[in-house]
Amino acid sequence: MRTPTPDPRRWIVLAILSGSLLLISMDTTILNVAFPSLVGDLRPSAVQQLWIIDVYALALSGLLVTAGALGDRWGRKRLLMAGFGIFSAASLMAVCATEAWHLIAARALLGIGGAAIMPATVSILRTVFTDARERAFALAVWAAVFGGGMAFGPVVGGLLVQEHGWHSAFLLNLPVASVIVAAGLRYLPESRSPRSTGAWDWWGVGQSVVGMLALAGGIKQLGKGGVADPLPWALLLVAAVALTVFVRRQTRIDNPLLQVRLFTEPAFSVAATAIFLPMVGMGAILFLVTQWFQYGEGYAPLEAGLRLLPAPLALIAASMVAPALMQRFAIRHVLGAGLVVLAAGMALPWTLQQFTDLGYPAFAAALTVMGLGAGLATTVASVTLVSAAPAAEVSSAAAIEETCYELGSAMGVAVLGSTAAALYRGNLPDLALDGPTADAARDSVGEAAHIAERLGGVVGQALLDTASHAYTLAITPAFLMAGGLAVAAAATTWTLIPRDLRPTENH
Repeated sequence: MRTPTPDPRRWIVLAILSGSLLLISMDTTILNVAFPSLVGDLRPSAVQQLWIIDVYALALSGLLVTAGALGDRWGRKRLLMAGFGIFSAASLMAVCATEAWHLIAARALLGIGGAAIMPATVSILRTVFTDARERAFALAVWAAVFGGGMAFGPVVGGLLVQEHGWHSAFLLNLPVASVIVAAGLRYLPESRSPRSTGAWDWWGVGQSVVGMLALAGGIKQLGKGGVADPLPWALLLVAAVALTVFVRRQTRIDNPLLQVRLFTEPAFSVAATAIFLPMVGMGAILFLVTQWFQYGEGYAPLEAGLRLLPAPLALIAASMVAPALMQRFAIRHVLGAGLVVLAAGMALPWTLQQFTDLGYPAFAAALTVMGLGAGLATTVASVTLVSAAPAAEVSSAAAIEETCYELGSAMGVAVLGSTAAALYRGNLPDLALDGPTADAARDSVGEAAHIAERLGGVVGQALLDTASHAYTLAITPAFLMAGGLAVAAAATTWTLIPRDLRPTENH
């Protein structure tokens, strides 16, 4: 089969889409360092604080499937431009926010804009890069930008917030979005799916939105309320019912929103698993390590962000090497090796803890090894997943890929974060404090740090040292559990991916 003539604009298109993805991926983590300043200014209630944090991911997760299908019908370039219009308006709303509910609404709109942008980037890449080898390189850049952007977000946010206040974290979006829209209108090609005909499936939209919102909300609530709280289980039950009905409907109708039959292809299913399971671990680890840097080691937010840099730098390097390895070796071996390296990095802090006290050098080494493994694994998995999907179904593949990233990270924070919190409480000895204060210190290492700062002196320092030691002992088993998930993904890869699969070769 002859490969179509390459689009002469394809490298410009890659640069535009990479800028788009960088902005979206940074926005998922940039709030981490802006949040304390924001809370001090807007004074949101505890419930409002949770909504400010969670509503972005909820809106994004809930609309990915619908946005992918809408791009197939309406035009992927048009949807991308509309997404940036929403994203820019929401950023301006956040900059001008004077009340907590203003910011909650802005964050919801940011999630809606992000849902329109993210699947469109992969769909356009798949359309523009017709050569399999070039497409592998383009998707490697995509994976590097996505992973690097999430990790660079706290660094950029810390620099901005430190100098210009929390508003600057949102103000940054406006000039970047303007440049991307101007370049996109000129250079991006329009594309649609040839199968995007017939009536729009409004019932499917409702079922997918309700199901995904309930699933994402249930996962997040499970992390906050624990297994004894009935709310997350009720949400997960709603998600199970809604998504089951949605999947059954999609297999029966002529014009489905999502091609769920893609999962019948072993390479596609394994690639999705090889994104989801490592993201469970990586999402939890980045969250826990950031907490350890700030509360266990006493670093400021910007200092904590800078100390995360070994992970994104290694991830970017590994992502760029991945296409060459995919050309030389079987996909199953490259992907499996990346997952094993990732697991080794996750297990390293627990292993070193058996012999010595942990400090930053140990975590820096672990972050470097994890970055190498994650960069290799997610790049190969993304190339495999997109290549395993027919060109007409690329939007469905993109929506599934983004959902694996988003829900995997959220589940990691919820499940492994909760495990670390329980181990932290179990590792704390009896505290020489009054009952309510001791209970608050046991609730989280962050609360213990705040109490220690308030107490001051020898008592405060003793509490901080005790809490820090308990937290260090708590997070390394969670890292080890994350490594087990990566090993499980590697085993699945070597078992199910066909030996002769070559997604970097034209057929």
